[in-house]
Amino acid sequence: MKDYFVLQLVMNNRKTKEAGFNPVLGYLLGLIVFVLLSEYIFHKTEFAKYLVILVCFSFQFKLSENRRTDFLLSTFGDKSKNKIRVLENLIICIPFFSTLIHKNLFLEAVILFICSITIALFSFRTSLNFTIPTPFSKNPFEFLTGFRKTFLIFPLAYALTAIAINVDNFNLGIFSMLLISITTLSYYSKPEEEYYVWVHADTTKSFLKKKIIIATKNYILLTIPILIGLLIFYPIKFDLILLFLFIGILFLWTIVLAKYSAYPDEIHLTIGFIIAFTILFPPLILVVIPYFYTKSINNLKFIFNDKN
Repeated sequence: MKDYFVLQLVMNNRKTKEAGFNPVLGYLLGLIVFVLLSEYIFHKTEFAKYLVILVCFSFQFKLSENRRTDFLLSTFGDKSKNKIRVLENLIICIPFFSTLIHKNLFLEAVILFICSITIALFSFRTSLNFTIPTPFSKNPFEFLTGFRKTFLIFPLAYALTAIAINVDNFNLGIFSMLLISITTLSYYSKPEEEYYVWVHADTTKSFLKKKIIIATKNYILLTIPILIGLLIFYPIKFDLILLFLFIGILFLWTIVLAKYSAYPDEIHLTIGFIIAFTILFPPLILVVIPYFYTKSINNLKFIFNDKN
């Protein structure tokens, strides 16, 4: 079991070095960014504690994916598998748990701790025996596959909007919109095989333009129920509602371009830091989007072999 965690540490250190950071410096910068983001979120919204718990659970659920736990079971046996999963979840839990304790949210911290251990003892399937219908076409595939993996989040977000309207809590309605925004951003975290880019037989600029336009349409489609509800019951705040929608769209563009700026590799630590600082200081997005766009053009040229 010790060898397993040593191997994970070595792999993470390698990824950090590939991103151009000394591992110790990379972990330190990651901690600083986490602290700054946490303070920013708690300063901006009263629902920060729920967002902290939700993000923690999202990481832990990924580690509980059925195929992964089956591998651990076959390699280490049931008892050691459970120990590994509990330790993994507790390691992830530590920064989020510490944040809640720092904010004197002791009950929420205890709930997070107990749930982290409980989640570790179960495995979850990311695929089902039936196909969930989606409102999207086959392109881009990110929304198609992402929606099927996270579809339960959307009725939850729409239910939160209904509750927000019922109890006259506008901020809760905005939180439900942010929940959908964060969920859709996660669809672009992994790069596809080069074939699925090359098969478009397009120019680099045209490919990126189509990706951004279709992603924007799909994002708006998913937020329409929330937008309609908030605009009907809070017409005086239509400018604020549209502002949050526009910010969500800009960050979606950022993630799409960030994905292809690192292509064919995954989004690495340096890009992650840039995105994190952009969240802390949103006006940076006006510089970050053109930066990622230029890098994406250069990265994809070798696939499309065009003269952009």
